[in-house]
Amino acid sequence: MKMTLAARAALVALIAVAAFSAKSHADSGYVTLTIYKAGWVIGGSGGSGTLKFRGRTYGLSTGGLDYGLVFGGSKTVLRGRVSNISRPSDVAGVYGAAGAGLAVGSGARAIVLTNQKGAVLELSGKQVGLLANLDLSGLAITLK
Repeated sequence: MKMTLAARAALVALIAVAAFSAKSHADSGYVTLTIYKAGWVIGGSGGSGTLKFRGRTYGLSTGGLDYGLVFGGSKTVLRGRVSNISRPSDVAGVYGAAGAGLAVGSGARAIVLTNQKGAVLELSGKQVGLLANLDLSGLAITLK
């Protein structure tokens, strides 16, 4: 028995809706982070921020280590989107990155990070201070 073109289209649409429904439990929110960073070869960072998710605001704490060429100190304020989360605790975790930068006075910063739960941070903002870095860094985010 041959399937009509309309029946095939309806079947494809049904499969697409089912696949989308399975992934629709993941949502997105907005994150603001203020991070202070300082170091000489080995650096450290710490700060705080907020997560706005499904109409509520949650406090965040950050901390991290950097290793490589790190010299100086800076303050960075980042804002952006976190995607692929189902609940606020999905944003918590360890994010790793290799980075290079130079901040003398004020400069722009943009970064995309992923944690072990699959949460994706797409952040941009302003970095102020005197900091030169070519390093591997890890950033841990926890809910307050």
